[in-house]
Amino acid sequence: MENGVDSHAKTSLVMLSILDKYIIRKFLSTFFFMLGIIMLFAMVFDISEKLSEFISNNAPVSAIIFEYYLSFLLFHGNMFSSMIIFISVIWFTAKLAQDTELIPMWFSGKPISRFIRPYMIAATLLMLLSLLLNHFIVPNANKLRLGFEEKYYRDVMMVENYHADYPGNISVYFSNYTNEAGKVTNFVVQQWGDSSEPIFFLKANEALNKPGTSNWTLKNVYVKHISFPKGKVQYHAQLDTTLSFSIDEMAQRENVAETMTYPELSKLIQREKTKGSSRVPYYEIEMHQRTSYPFATYILTIIGVSVASRKKRGGIGLNIAIGLGFVFVYIFAMKVMAVAALNVGLPALIAVWTPNLLFGIIAFFLYRTAQK
Repeated sequence: MENGVDSHAKTSLVMLSILDKYIIRKFLSTFFFMLGIIMLFAMVFDISEKLSEFISNNAPVSAIIFEYYLSFLLFHGNMFSSMIIFISVIWFTAKLAQDTELIPMWFSGKPISRFIRPYMIAATLLMLLSLLLNHFIVPNANKLRLGFEEKYYRDVMMVENYHADYPGNISVYFSNYTNEAGKVTNFVVQQWGDSSEPIFFLKANEALNKPGTSNWTLKNVYVKHISFPKGKVQYHAQLDTTLSFSIDEMAQRENVAETMTYPELSKLIQREKTKGSSRVPYYEIEMHQRTSYPFATYILTIIGVSVASRKKRGGIGLNIAIGLGFVFVYIFAMKVMAVAALNVGLPALIAVWTPNLLFGIIAFFLYRTAQK
């Protein structure tokens, strides 16, 4: 008798292990299938929009494929992975419920926590992959993608009436810069002493920064080292000098943070804070979203299982509609909180994680009321 009980227990464990593998395989295969389909459509729309620009700018086919579209797939696929995971869970779980495959699982006497375990294992694998991509792999891929766009697609970048403070009590101003011309006009640098008195002044009609360095070539330059009550003014038709900043720091596109790994982005935020830059909230939101989006995988997985595990008269379509409704509300909440961080001064950490907190509460109640 005892041997019979042991044999039954071992058989149950084997069956549960098979169930885990079955659900994990369904989860991952559905996710990657949907990811492939959605990214294929995204590529088709992107090609139809940009192909004429690529051809007119003589972009090489190899660069289009390996520098642009490989990075494009990594960036957009990872960005929307949490949403695609949610739709995938809704889809295949609703299919299991519709085909009555869930009935023996529910009547096995096991709690819902046992049923949801393989879902969470698969979600953890995808979450860890997304974290790695977000913080390290995708930023390096974005460098290739954005570099390709700068060369073969992008419009001219223009910066006007720039002003910022730099370490060492240095203020910088210029009136105009375009990446096409590559030069700055009406370039002014001022330095202040500890007692907030000006100690240095430089003004150049034109300034050219050697790419990737802090070396500058200035034209029609006036330099004044101020010693109160008098100061000496020097004029140079051309002056080669080294400054503590580069044009790359001053003339940046809004999505420059997308090209930075976690350590690089952390350094950028600290440097921009010392300058009093208005771009700091954008960069902080980018940093926190790289972590919050992957963790949303857990929340959306629980909601998806709780909603789709019930067999409904409307069939799979009704479950998909409910899932899309949750997705739209979640995206709307993220946008509202991001706007609050940028315009109202709400801390980026709170703004980014609040949607996860709210939907985490929703997931908890749906989980508690799910079919037992």
